[in-house]
Amino acid sequence: MKAPNALRWPGFAAALALLLLAGAAPARADLRISDLEIYLNDHEVTVRVVLLDAIPPTFHEGLQSGIPTHVRFTIELWQYNRLWRDRLVHSVLIERQLAYNAVTKEYKVIALKGETQPPYGTRDLRDAQRVFSEVRSLKLGPATALSPTEVFYIRVLAEAALNGENTFVTRMAGTAEQTERQSEYRTIQRMQ
Repeated sequence: MKAPNALRWPGFAAALALLLLAGAAPARADLRISDLEIYLNDHEVTVRVVLLDAIPPTFHEGLQSGIPTHVRFTIELWQYNRLWRDRLVHSVLIERQLAYNAVTKEYKVIALKGETQPPYGTRDLRDAQRVFSEVRSLKLGPATALSPTEVFYIRVLAEAALNGENTFVTRMAGTAEQTERQSEYRTIQRMQ
């Protein structure tokens, strides 16, 4: 028969390890979506999104050493249904990469998915971060396809990660962040 203290030891060790891991987690950056604007432009539903702290301080060392930073925006147009599940009308995925070249000391923003813009190069980190973290004039579809009496909203999920890896482990290590924001409810009549 085992001693009573021998039975408590594995539980105590597991609790201690959990506390040490929780205390060793790095300080989180405040990745957030500051502007989420929805408007009609030539009868199209158009969205503008700005992501703040797209390059958190925990990413700077990796970026300077040549590891690219990725940002992914998932922008969805939803139709609100009061008595049933909301219906996804349209979804757009935009992915960008920011890389630093130590030889030329230049930052380059490259569109990977969802856009056709040419690569953007600059020597200023703030300028690169502005281009990297802002989605301008994204057209989600014609407003005529939406019913004027129905209620709609936009949901945005933004993910930033070193080397494009956004998992639970990379978020705990501080090399990935994600945030989500939803717009207020709107109808086409109020948007005009």
